[in-house]
Amino acid sequence: MKKYLTLLAITIAFSGFAQNKMTPELLWQLGRINAIGISKDGQSVLYTVAYPNATENKTYRKSFMLPINGGTPVQINNPDSLLENDKISSNGKFLISSTDVKIKNITGKDYYPELSKSNVYIFDNLTYRHWDEYEDGKFGHVFLTPLTNGTQGEPIDLMKDEPFDCPQKPFGGSEDFVWNPNGKEIIYCTKKKYGTAYTLSTNTDLFAYQIETGKTTNLTEGMMGYDINPSFNSKGELAWLSMNRDGYEADKQDLYVYNGFTKLNLTQQRDDIHVEGYRWSLDGKEIYFYAPIDGTLQLFSVSYPGLAKSIPVIQQITKGDFDINSIVGQSGNQLIVSRTDMNHAAELYRVDLRTGNMVALTHVNEDIYASLSMGKSERRMIKTTDGKDMLVWVMYPPDFDANKKYPTLLYCQGGPQSALTQFYSFRWNLQLMAANGYIVVAPNRRGMPGHGTKWNEQISKDWGGQVMKDYLSAIDNMSKEKFVDNKRLGCIGASYGGYSVFYLAGIHQNRFRSFIAHDGIFDLRSMYGTTDEMWFENWDKGGPYWDKKNLAAQKSFTQFNPSDLVSKWNTPILIYQGGKDYRVPIEQGQQAFQAAQLKGIKSKLIFLPDQNHWVLTAQDALVWQHEFYKWLEETLQ
Repeated sequence: MKKYLTLLAITIAFSGFAQNKMTPELLWQLGRINAIGISKDGQSVLYTVAYPNATENKTYRKSFMLPINGGTPVQINNPDSLLENDKISSNGKFLISSTDVKIKNITGKDYYPELSKSNVYIFDNLTYRHWDEYEDGKFGHVFLTPLTNGTQGEPIDLMKDEPFDCPQKPFGGSEDFVWNPNGKEIIYCTKKKYGTAYTLSTNTDLFAYQIETGKTTNLTEGMMGYDINPSFNSKGELAWLSMNRDGYEADKQDLYVYNGFTKLNLTQQRDDIHVEGYRWSLDGKEIYFYAPIDGTLQLFSVSYPGLAKSIPVIQQITKGDFDINSIVGQSGNQLIVSRTDMNHAAELYRVDLRTGNMVALTHVNEDIYASLSMGKSERRMIKTTDGKDMLVWVMYPPDFDANKKYPTLLYCQGGPQSALTQFYSFRWNLQLMAANGYIVVAPNRRGMPGHGTKWNEQISKDWGGQVMKDYLSAIDNMSKEKFVDNKRLGCIGASYGGYSVFYLAGIHQNRFRSFIAHDGIFDLRSMYGTTDEMWFENWDKGGPYWDKKNLAAQKSFTQFNPSDLVSKWNTPILIYQGGKDYRVPIEQGQQAFQAAQLKGIKSKLIFLPDQNHWVLTAQDALVWQHEFYKWLEETLQ
């Protein structure tokens, strides 16, 4: 009997039944899917799964192949061999690739070779650092390599001597350079600006390189915003994503097609459509895309009428409280996509394009989910102070009991203009917050796509205005519920969400008992003087702080600056700051912590010297999580 009970205990422990709520450790055991594509024969989907190992502080990856109609995944070692190599021309004569090339002298060793042990950077313009790296004088260039009888010839640099990048930094990839199906033309994406001009502009263009003549043509000349993500259909018609205005990184992103004669905006008819990603249909007659809509990311299709004068027709394919966040590929009348919700990390699904019905293909984390008691996410519509209807996501603890009182967190989204949908984060994980006994209130406040262009744009140059009223409307509305403990309210967020925390700390009128900010903007002047992308600062703040004639800028720097509200701070605050975050640099977190300490406010600084705007390694992330909940326990329990 004793032996039986011992075996039973071991079985229960390993099956997960002893663990019924999400923990930081479980969160960092979840496999993370990255789809690679559809196999050459169109029958299988290829993907990798990243498995974090917190003990070793490393991540291990495995590759799999799975029939599109379902079945058991097969681990493979050579996924690239099962895919069409889209970097080889259709006639098999050329290969395109990208390699870093040294163009500019930047370091002391560049200028003074005899001083080889020097560690010096010499800059004479801006963009001297970006995201989490300092400029080193190297730029990603597209190369064309001849292929003859399986051997490679001498590569040709299509961007020779140009101080421009393809792929675009910091997030561009191989999608930034593509073949025309005719095998005679290459399209690549870059911003042909350098230094200070680069950091003031978002004007990225698509360039066409003709192999026979060596001539390069700007296909999007006169289109002044971002032009990115080019791709062709089988007929040689080019699609891409485009924004209209230079300097506005959160402008409405539309889907364009160019047939060699005419450029056509396929999505301009829908004011609420901001295209996140897309893929041509196999027949080239329509395009599938996903976009935020009403607090979710959904799959759509848009017809491409070609030279006809008919208006493109947009149809929503999927509906539900989940996010479609990538399109892998098509097989017949089925599309393979990645899907998340607030309780589930990404898994791959098969979508019936005729009905929108979805079937899960992968079940990477199913065993862990089966052992968990899940919280419930709920839509809530509230009235804002200016009479608008605002969607608020509410996440409840597992086993929620409306007769009990719960501490409640106001979650402030970053961006500032990013959608707050059914996302699954490995840092700001609403499921984990709920599992720790907190109700989470996540408002789709001003500045979020998916609710119309006007709603999205209202935050620019008004950072501390209506959006702050939206936050307070959301938490005040929830505070009327008998199950919300008004004496245990917290406010949390990162990036612009961190700015929101710092700002609300000065205006909340004792609503909150605890604040947590990660890489938040504390002082707008020093932010303007140290951040990396000035187009963002100029658009969202209105211009430089020294321009006294610019009323929009003066309003931003005088009325919406959190550091000017420190005299009203009176609430405990936890501050995280990444040491390699050049978007919201280190002095922002330092200044906020120093102010809180000197005012005698209970406060703590968690400094992550090796992290950028995110937290990417397992052990740093686990420290982040444990300090997060330790702080909430100290201040809200």
